[in-house]
Amino acid sequence: MVTSGVDRWTDHTPMSDPGSHTPALAGFPANIDVLHQVIQGVLVHSDWLAEYGLDEKLLHAGSRQTLPVARRLTDIFERDARHLHIPRSPDRRAIGTCRDFALLLCAMLRGKGVSARMRCGFASYFREGWEDHWVCEYWDKSARAWRLSDPQLDPIQREKCRIEFDPTDVPRQSFVTADKAWLDCRAGRSNPSRFGHGQTTGLWFLKVNLIRDHYVINNQETSPWDTWRAAPSSMRAVGDHDAAMLDALAAMPERPLVEIKPDWVA
Repeated sequence: MVTSGVDRWTDHTPMSDPGSHTPALAGFPANIDVLHQVIQGVLVHSDWLAEYGLDEKLLHAGSRQTLPVARRLTDIFERDARHLHIPRSPDRRAIGTCRDFALLLCAMLRGKGVSARMRCGFASYFREGWEDHWVCEYWDKSARAWRLSDPQLDPIQREKCRIEFDPTDVPRQSFVTADKAWLDCRAGRSNPSRFGHGQTTGLWFLKVNLIRDHYVINNQETSPWDTWRAAPSSMRAVGDHDAAMLDALAAMPERPLVEIKPDWVA
């Protein structure tokens, strides 16, 4: 793990910049527990609506679209204009995905001068195997180490998934970043079929997340690889040439951005 140059993840990106909503975030402390509670009080995950007593008819075309934090906060305040420290009932929260939870936490931490970045990888705590997931990774100055934080895991989800660890310090054995997952599978330490998103599993999806994680480490929280669902089955494979390139990328994911275009994007 690279432990130098962490300041590159302190400044806002276009996606994490709160814009005109900056004053609304200014009063919060750089306390991960507090920030988790705030985020959980204003967002609800699109895959968990039923657990919060919500009708899935609330889902719309943009429910799974990762929005810039400025637009996400506008959506939150349009639903309920009160200060962010006041938890909303689930029906008054904005609907998003794990990436929205992680991005909002990154934005709040960066606003406090804390180095924070999103990570794309796989979680073991939602189902059997390793599920596609996004979390926030923040720099702990006192320990001089990166820590994983999953602000999506509120008491309802923790009880449902029987999660006993602290969501503000997710163990590396419970969430594996895409680079490590790729290298473990390539070395035979892990089975690629256990990694994926729903029914889409295997080395090809590991490739998708490896590249998405490389983009987000380079402060591009979204990328053309988010359109992976549009890839035809004939393109869902990893050739020898691809594998060698991806091995090198996984060995050094923090390198400057290597632009890699999906085969299915014109």
